[in-house]
This record gives sequence, structure tokens and C-alpha cells, in this order.
Amino acid sequence: MMLRVVDLETCGFEPPAGVCEIGFCDLVRDEEGWHVGVPGHLLIDPGSPIPPETSAVHHITDADVIGAPSFEDAARAVFFDEERDLAPRVVLVAHNARFERQWLTPEVTGEVHWICTYKAALRVWPDAPSHSNGALRYWLKPEGLRRDRAEPAHRAGPDAYVTAFLLRELLAHTTLDDLVLISSQPALLVRCSFGKHRGTLWSEVPYDYLMWCARQDMDEDTLFTVRSEIRRRTEAAR
Repeated sequence: MMLRVVDLETCGFEPPAGVCEIGFCDLVRDEEGWHVGVPGHLLIDPGSPIPPETSAVHHITDADVIGAPSFEDAARAVFFDEERDLAPRVVLVAHNARFERQWLTPEVTGEVHWICTYKAALRVWPDAPSHSNGALRYWLKPEGLRRDRAEPAHRAGPDAYVTAFLLRELLAHTTLDDLVLISSQPALLVRCSFGKHRGTLWSEVPYDYLMWCARQDMDEDTLFTVRSEIRRRTEAAR
């Protein structure tokens, strides 16, 4: 079985901002376990100038993408088996996959399951100091991770490579099916990020504040977390 980790560098936070790089790295299982492959990447012509503020993050400039393929052509090379005209990989993986999935729609990738290593890390390692890709890398210190392939950060190939190691570590703690299920749900947040209880573990937020939050118009991750915590306490009190 092979899982393909992907990462995008873009010209903005959401479409119609263009993609300027796609990175990928495979996690392959054999009789000895899961193995991280060699990362790859393709620069992409985003179809419009790259804003300087996004170049400041990934350091990809207009000059770098002259003559690069279109997003459609690059995506086809990454996701499709040209001989069979289909997408052969059952599961795609990204850290905070919600971002990548804005561009990597079923029309681009084919119908596949997704794993979000960010959502999974929140569940498996709630005590991590941060759940960013880079922080988890240095906190977990995955065996076999090569620094020369993991850097520079904020480039698609190295970021996909790091995420592949995070995925391997997650699979040592839970199953592939559970990772797919967790990834299909909103994120289960660890700490409150607003108001008078900002920074407090959701498990320690007062019950009356949870009930107040549950009645507000909040983002789906916060509401999912609040309702899950209310349910947990209700069941524990029975």
C-alpha cells in the first residue's frame, strides 16, 4: 500500500489565487512496516504574478516559474497514472488538508480519501507544544528524517517530506481507518483561543462557558470541540 503526502505553495489563501508549487512524498508499507520515500516537487505557472508577500514566505518568484507547467498538467503528473487514465492512490495526506483541498478537488485528484495530519495530531498528541508541521517535527524527532530533505521549510517538497514522517508516527499509534475518520470530522481543538479563557484547556473550561459557546455562531472546529466536551462531561457524570 502507498499513501501520497502532498503540499501546495500558492499565491494566496484560497482560490482563485494560483498554485505555484506542488510537493509530494510517498509513504509505502511492506512486510517490515512503513517507509518514507524521496520527496519530489514541481514548480507551476500560477497564471498571474506572484505577490511579494507570498514570495516572502516560500521564496518562489515570477522568474522561477517561467516555462513551468500549468496546475492542471502538473496535477495530472502527480495524481494520475497516464497509462490507465486514473488516480491509483486510495488516500491523499496533507497537514491541514483543508487548505490543500481548496485546489485539490475531486475533479483534480479523482475520488479519494484524505488524511489530515493536523487534525490527527490534535487527537493523538494533545500535549504537544504546538501542532504545526515544523513544531511536531522537532518535538517528535522522527527516526530517519534527513535534514537536507526537510529544508527549506515552506517549500512544497520538504514540507511534504516532513508530513510523511508525521504520518508514519501517527500510524504507530492508530489505524489508517481511524485517521481517515478523524480527518473527515472538524478538528478537536486542545485549547480555547479566545475570550476570558483564552489558552485554557477545553477540558478545564467552566461548564457554563461551554454552554454559552455552544449557542454562539462560531467556526465549525470550535463548535465541534465545545459540543464534544459537553458530551464527554455529560457521559462522565452518568
